[in-house]
Amino acid sequence: MKAVSVLGTSSNAGKSWVSTALCAWLRKQGVRVAPFKAQNMANNAFATLEGGEIGVAQAVQAEACGLRPRVEMNPILLKPNGPDGSQIVRLGKAGETVRARDYYDTIEESWRIVRETLDGWRSECDVLVMEGAGSPVELNLMDRDIVNLRPIEHVDGRWLLVSNIEYGGVFAQVVGTWSLLPEAMRGRGLGFLVNRFRGDLGLFDGARREFEGRLSLPYLGVMPFGERLRIDDEDSLNAEESYPSSGSAYIAWVKYPQVSNTPDQQAWDYDEGVESVWTRSAKVLSGAAAIVLPGSKNTLSDLAWLKRTGLNEPILAAAARGVPVVGICGGKQMLGERLFELDSGSQNEGLGLLPIETEYCSDKQVQRNEARFEGEVWECFEIHVGRTRVLEKEGMEALLETRSYGAGEYGEEGHRLGSIWGSYQHGLFDSPQMRRRLLEAAGVAGGRVSNRVWRADRSGTYDAMATHLESYLDLDGVKRYLGL
Repeated sequence: MKAVSVLGTSSNAGKSWVSTALCAWLRKQGVRVAPFKAQNMANNAFATLEGGEIGVAQAVQAEACGLRPRVEMNPILLKPNGPDGSQIVRLGKAGETVRARDYYDTIEESWRIVRETLDGWRSECDVLVMEGAGSPVELNLMDRDIVNLRPIEHVDGRWLLVSNIEYGGVFAQVVGTWSLLPEAMRGRGLGFLVNRFRGDLGLFDGARREFEGRLSLPYLGVMPFGERLRIDDEDSLNAEESYPSSGSAYIAWVKYPQVSNTPDQQAWDYDEGVESVWTRSAKVLSGAAAIVLPGSKNTLSDLAWLKRTGLNEPILAAAARGVPVVGICGGKQMLGERLFELDSGSQNEGLGLLPIETEYCSDKQVQRNEARFEGEVWECFEIHVGRTRVLEKEGMEALLETRSYGAGEYGEEGHRLGSIWGSYQHGLFDSPQMRRRLLEAAGVAGGRVSNRVWRADRSGTYDAMATHLESYLDLDGVKRYLGL
């Protein structure tokens, strides 16, 4: 097995995107390729068919490889849970929540899991595309880093370095990272690339000369930003707050501190005549045609934040005016009357927009599903703790139907009470018909919903990403290493 690791000069350099494109490109070459990230930190998770959790980026990369997502593609997942630390998910199974210092005290146990998982891939693929995290030269963490350099050494792999020109200082990013790499690791470098260039590429013509005068790492080229070549966002931090255009109809997604599974919003990018914005503004919420409460890694904490900041008030006022309010996963739980913690016996008042209540317990529901709504069938999934029950059935309707992926009978899922919707399904709005019905409920007459299905449409996106990669980069060195 050969291995190529995609490292970055920083977070958000584009490692996930480049890794996905590389997976798709290698698949086109007829190579048995698989994705891998030793340790991921993200609240945007994905449910495997076996009921395990992995980072959404590795699920996307698996699709680009033509593979079914597996927990072995992301053996350690850290899900930030506020100031108390992160929940550790090992090989898909949720474990304890620990503070960073305590986690690093047991880092060698995590490395053992990573090492054994890496060894398992040796007989299953020709090339393993390994994604790094952050920067590989964080000097205060290098001795405890199990996701960047250590996996490369273990499998005798090679690496590519990605820099993001959007941040500025791209020469310092690349040259600084190179200068801080251990000497032995430099010899494993296949090259570096400049990512996300906007504008006239000719303005960057002199870059090769400047780079070659300062380091011996091959310059692979510069890639322009591909506006239409989007994949699921790995990090909820990428869901940036924005303001709608003046006079336009828009859907407001509440960005609370522990927001999770933000790709639920991305399907709206296909549509015209309506905007979709992330917000923490009471003014934006008050003017929205519809409001969505998305998933949360810490529902009770984020519900308390809504009340503390007063953002619950414009949400309740909008609901009273008949504005649609949709809750997904933790957002659905917030819409209810009460939320109980069984261990502590504490009770928390919800927003009271749906006659439901949720009890929290240690069991976690992780499941891939098929959803059905008005003749459309699509893939979705749920990841949540808590059991929700209906308190009053009068006026309540099921929102859609679901079944376990590829098996069993469809059953009712979700709740609809007038203009208030609640569902546990991530990927709810991947259905064009579901988006169309929300716009109708919101009275958005000018909205034009695309018939493209976000997840089902991605095979064409992966092919286009592979073409984009080989069109702008010199991949000869990669081909020589892989024997292509």
